[in-house]
Amino acid sequence: MHDLVSLFITIFFIYFLNLKNNIVLKVFMTTIMSGLQLLLRFFSLFFIFSSSFTLVVGLSGCHPDQIQALVQFKNEFDSSNCNQTDYLDGVQCNNATGAVTELQLPSGCLTGVLKPNSSLFELRHLSHLNLSHNNFTSSSLPSEFSNLSRLEVLSLSSNSFIGQVPSSFSKLTWLNQLDLSHNQLTGSFQLVQNLTKLSILDLSYNHFSGTISSLLAMPFLSQLDLSENYLTGSIEVSNSSSSLRLEKLSLSNNHFEGQILESISNLITLKLLDLSYLNISYPIDIQIFSSLKSLLKLVLSGNSILSTSLGSDSDVPLNLEWLDLSGCDIREFPNFLKSLQNLDFIDISNNKIIGDLPEWLWKLPRLSSVKLVNNSFTGFEGSKEVLQNSSVKILDLALNHFKGPFPNPPHSLYVLSAWNNSFTGNIPLSVCNRSLLYILDLSYNNFTGSIPRCLRNFQTSLLVVNLRKNNLDGSLPDMCYDGALLRTLDVGFNQLTGKLPSSLLKCSSLKFLSVDNNNIKDTFPFWLKGLPDLQAFTLRSNKFHGSISPPNQGPLAFPELRILEIADNRFTGSLPQDYFVNWKASSLHMTEDGSLYMGDYTEIPGYIYEDTIDLQYKGLFMEQGKVLTSYATIDFSGNRLEGHIPESIGLLKTLIALNLSNNAFTGHIPLSLSNVSELESLDLSGNQLTGTIPKGLERLSYLAYISVAHNHLTGEIPQGTQITGQPKSSFVGNEGLCGFPLEQSCFGTNAPPMQQQQEQEKEEEEVLNWKAVAIGYGTGLLLGLSIAQVIASYKPEWLVKIAGLYKCKTY
Repeated sequence: MHDLVSLFITIFFIYFLNLKNNIVLKVFMTTIMSGLQLLLRFFSLFFIFSSSFTLVVGLSGCHPDQIQALVQFKNEFDSSNCNQTDYLDGVQCNNATGAVTELQLPSGCLTGVLKPNSSLFELRHLSHLNLSHNNFTSSSLPSEFSNLSRLEVLSLSSNSFIGQVPSSFSKLTWLNQLDLSHNQLTGSFQLVQNLTKLSILDLSYNHFSGTISSLLAMPFLSQLDLSENYLTGSIEVSNSSSSLRLEKLSLSNNHFEGQILESISNLITLKLLDLSYLNISYPIDIQIFSSLKSLLKLVLSGNSILSTSLGSDSDVPLNLEWLDLSGCDIREFPNFLKSLQNLDFIDISNNKIIGDLPEWLWKLPRLSSVKLVNNSFTGFEGSKEVLQNSSVKILDLALNHFKGPFPNPPHSLYVLSAWNNSFTGNIPLSVCNRSLLYILDLSYNNFTGSIPRCLRNFQTSLLVVNLRKNNLDGSLPDMCYDGALLRTLDVGFNQLTGKLPSSLLKCSSLKFLSVDNNNIKDTFPFWLKGLPDLQAFTLRSNKFHGSISPPNQGPLAFPELRILEIADNRFTGSLPQDYFVNWKASSLHMTEDGSLYMGDYTEIPGYIYEDTIDLQYKGLFMEQGKVLTSYATIDFSGNRLEGHIPESIGLLKTLIALNLSNNAFTGHIPLSLSNVSELESLDLSGNQLTGTIPKGLERLSYLAYISVAHNHLTGEIPQGTQITGQPKSSFVGNEGLCGFPLEQSCFGTNAPPMQQQQEQEKEEEEVLNWKAVAIGYGTGLLLGLSIAQVIASYKPEWLVKIAGLYKCKTY
């Protein structure tokens, strides 16, 4: 930062020092520069010492040698992402001795290699140590952990540790909680069996191998998670093990052999059992768990279930509250569920069940979450009120064959997902007769009629409305008042008419707005720039018209927009040269909530929703599910836009796809496109572009598709790998183009190499101008405000005198 500020100050002063016949101003500027350099030195020293000083003040109850060890430990790593306050909050010291007894690092705090001589191992009085969710890249577990012999709780999960667990870990005999999950550790874990006080052991998501029988015999073990490893062999548990305390056991995604389930049935204290994706060769008889009378949660997904054990007379643990049978190749509805009066959660998704849902299912008194995704259900037994009095809160019927009108939903419902079925008729107005509704997803059905206006009743709860690909008509109703929480509104592929309601501006949390493929007739909604979080906006295939340039002819620049799809409308006019300045696609980062996909809202426990968008990408129409929050695309194709393509397009360095095809753009292809380093798909076909194809496009290493067909381009096609791999169709319709993959030779071309070079040099000058504009937007403002603040705040007497003297000498 010091170097950057110095650079701009130097440039600023050089400009003034080069003014002719202005000696006084030169003296003034030289004096100012000396003062600012002194100020910079002060700030440099301040930043060096402030971190350690803050640490010491925050740990006033700790002994100096302990503080020194903590400071040294932090300084062994890159801690630039570490919040100082959070780091201090995770430290506790003994009031009497001043020794550090607890250390819990914030997530993502440290990056680097944990070395055997780390200062961490000087904190010998630690009883609780949590280093989880940091990045100790390619670090082995140091054997020096055994120096911390008083440890009772040790959590090292999600740290990229590699190699085997050192034998010295067996000396940590006071441990009662050990978490090594989500690393890349290998070998067996026989040493762990010496840790006889262990109550909680999590070794999941590693590369451990070997057998586990010895672990199941540990006397105080209550929770054991060994999922996602390479464990093999059989499991042996004697009948005497009924005295053990094991309550939670997860063995999912391993490679066990033999009849392991019989042994597990002897663990009668179990409350949670996860045996998903065991990779065993025989079907599971659910009745084998009948001895587990305390069992509350059973996960068997990804295994084959014995069909004869699904009947109503099947003997299963009657206290079950959670049952996951997804992906179990089940072909008939499991009628034994009728006896599970405590059942709260049931998932039988991804099976092959055909027919109607039984009426008795909705009478289970505590049932709150029902997931029936991807089967072949066709309807509901009973009347249209069959669901109405159910206690179900989350109902997921997606990817089935349901048809006919949708029954009245449960009064307690707050998530309704029924996408990709064949429901018909109107959307039931009774969906609004409840106090809360978070998600309504009825997309990909055959609903008709208008969108219920009563949906605006859920201003304080509704997050998602997805009615995509139905046959809905009428206008888009007012959905929001001030303070509405709506984040996704998708009504694409319907028959909506009218204009976009201005009330959308009150949906201040809106992130995803899609009204594509309707009959909406309106001008471009510049006023939506007032939505601070809007990330994706698609208007494709409507009757929008007029200019897409703001009235002030400046940048469009939505605050967070990264996907803009306005193809196949009737937009006209040209784009100003600064149109793409300050777009979000110039620099994309992880969203503040850390979500990976658009629509990945975490407020609803037990349900995952993700937005979907239709894109014209790499010359093809495709439906994109799981849209990455880092994805950026622009599609202006199929309109009547004209004029030059703005050079400022080169500022959008993280743009993935750009489609400006089938317009009336003129002028050259912007050379600045070579700066769009993430570009994968570029379509400029069907315009009136002239000049040559910029040679700089050869440098776009991710470019998988390019089309400049049907323009007026001339000269040689650049011969980079990304371009020569394209088909002839990407370049046809340009009489002056030559070179591979076209058959026309460049010998005797009308655009000689020298002329092409001059054209590109001219374009390079324009690109540099736009780079300067981009830099100037931020750094110029910062520098100007800083100097203005210094002058306005201090107003030194010598400045007034010099300025006055200068004025007196001006004639």
